[in-house]
Amino acid sequence: MPTTPSTAARRTADELRRGLLRTARDVADDLAADAIARDQAGEPPTDEAARLREAGLLAALTPPGPGRGADWRTACAVVRRIAAADSSVGDVLARHYVHAWSGRFYAGPHHASALEEESAREQWLWTGAVRTPGPHEDTDGPDLTLRPRDTGYVLNGRRFVDTAVSVADQIVVDALCAVTGDDLLLRIPLGARGVTIEPAQDRLGQRVVGAGEVVLDRVTVPPGQVLGRRPHDEESIAPFTALAGPALRLALCHVGLGIVEGALTEARDLSRGGRAYRLPGADPDLFLTYGELASAAQTATAVVDRATEVMAQALDTGAQLDAEEPAGVAALVATAETVTSKAALHVTARVLELADAPGLDRFWRNARVLTAHYPAAHRLRSIGEHYLNGSHRAVAAAFH
Repeated sequence: MPTTPSTAARRTADELRRGLLRTARDVADDLAADAIARDQAGEPPTDEAARLREAGLLAALTPPGPGRGADWRTACAVVRRIAAADSSVGDVLARHYVHAWSGRFYAGPHHASALEEESAREQWLWTGAVRTPGPHEDTDGPDLTLRPRDTGYVLNGRRFVDTAVSVADQIVVDALCAVTGDDLLLRIPLGARGVTIEPAQDRLGQRVVGAGEVVLDRVTVPPGQVLGRRPHDEESIAPFTALAGPALRLALCHVGLGIVEGALTEARDLSRGGRAYRLPGADPDLFLTYGELASAAQTATAVVDRATEVMAQALDTGAQLDAEEPAGVAALVATAETVTSKAALHVTARVLELADAPGLDRFWRNARVLTAHYPAAHRLRSIGEHYLNGSHRAVAAAFH
């Protein structure tokens, strides 16, 4: 049977996917070897970023394009595998991948393409802290402000960044123009003049993510670093741009699944190795516990995988995305987030009852920090309102 161009392209894509997953497995094995020691040290992810860069994962996990990048499904699989070995590094990689999409979400196609090519070529590490559109809740005004000048803007303020704040190459933020009132999306190179970093200290979990505040003092922002302008009214945002928030939260669901898988695997290995409170011989209660935890993990995986597939289809649609679709995607992501958060906290707490081993507590600590910012009740009310009334506002509210 002759090979058609489409068949050859699919084979090439499959080979690239398998190769990328093999690389992720190798990096994960390397990270797992010293995960406990690095968690205890709690240092910025300088070495971890170097490992990702040397393995080619920073260049590979950029939006898909001719001869470069990774599709959404593959990237999420890579993130989950890395997170199972070290959820801090999985968190860094998840946010890197989604923020690398910023050009497509906010800028024009030509700007986005050039940015992605440069990112892959230079192996940039991306991070960011983009707030949801809407009125600023801070009564003192926005935390980041821009003022126009002849060569672009001047940026001032400070913003907390969840990962890689001291090691990233590009930081994506939104800021309010003090003159026009426009809400602009920007990318700021870490080495830009006027950028300083204040690392977060003594974190409960996710200790190696490199969180902290970026302080911006009269930072020059040339026009090429402005990604786009965002409407104040969230209902006026382009459908494709509306995927940005749910995409980040869904990528973090894969980090949560990685935590679940890592905790279960480590507990199982301890039980098999005779280092658990109860040995696996013929203990029906032990079988029941593992059956319950494995079922919780598989249920969360099924829900997240469904949301991942729907998100992938929406991203593939691009600018032709129907105005109604983002709300449905966001509802699935909110559901996946709810189920994953519950599973991660439950599984990581229960494994502590099965074995007493140094470092096993890190899974619960990491899950707790990863899920702490997004209360389940808030999401569930939004999901319920969307289910009953089809309210787009309710779904958008779930990502505030």
